[in-house]
Amino acid sequence: MSDQTQPAFNPRVEVGALCDEPDCMATIRELDVFLDGELSAGAQAQIRHHLDDCPDCNHAFDFHVELKMLIQQKCADEEMPADLLSRIEHCFNTDFDGDGKIG
Repeated sequence: MSDQTQPAFNPRVEVGALCDEPDCMATIRELDVFLDGELSAGAQAQIRHHLDDCPDCNHAFDFHVELKMLIQQKCADEEMPADLLSRIEHCFNTDFDGDGKIG
């Protein structure tokens, strides 16, 4: 057997192939929202319980955590383009920066 590097984990392929139960698919769909803390306490508890019992979904969870951390690290020193916030405010018709105007 040769010393080959394992291919990168692909949650869409691997979890779907290993774990296609409705609970698993729902958990995978909600991972980003779960990680961002945007779910109700009940929904968070359900996902936590599922992750504790399902090694495939737990593997996908670990992947999402690492991916979010990597993106955060890579973007930490990047400066936002000058007009980006203005464009986002126009898209959502919301004053995100609190300056009293949209755009």
